[in-house]
Amino acid sequence: MRAADADRQAVAERLRAALDEGRLDLHEYDERLQRAYAARTYADLDGLLTDLPPVTPPAASGVAVPPGAAPATQPAAAGPAAQPAGAGPATGWLAQVWLPYLRVVPILVGIWAVTSLMSRDLLYFWPGWVAGPWGVVLLARTISGAAGGEPQRRAEGRKRRRR
Repeated sequence: MRAADADRQAVAERLRAALDEGRLDLHEYDERLQRAYAARTYADLDGLLTDLPPVTPPAASGVAVPPGAAPATQPAAAGPAAQPAGAGPATGWLAQVWLPYLRVVPILVGIWAVTSLMSRDLLYFWPGWVAGPWGVVLLARTISGAAGGEPQRRAEGRKRRRR
């Protein structure tokens, strides 16, 4: 029997889930996905999924937390990627983008201020040549990244790596 576009899409979603679960590597996923969209019959589609287990909904999986039980928490990762409790993916992404700027610019302004005080004259504000263009580039990256969903992709990638 001939397969429909919706059938091909359902197989593609199952293959994507298998990739996320680590059951397929990227190369094999790509090959199977190409074959799924080129499939003409149900037999062609079924052949792509025969070695994969069926999808188990999270509520029916063996790792589901019973009602009333508190889920086990893992300690937060140390380092610059660590996020405060309750922080969303955008907070960690913004910190990663802007923290170097917020660390370097005050040092440059401090150097300028010390040299101005030591010369007893208000010197030309040269840190603006570093802070200005860098800030504009970071602002553009922040706007384009937020509009393009970069914080969510970063959070999904971190979740995938943890698994």
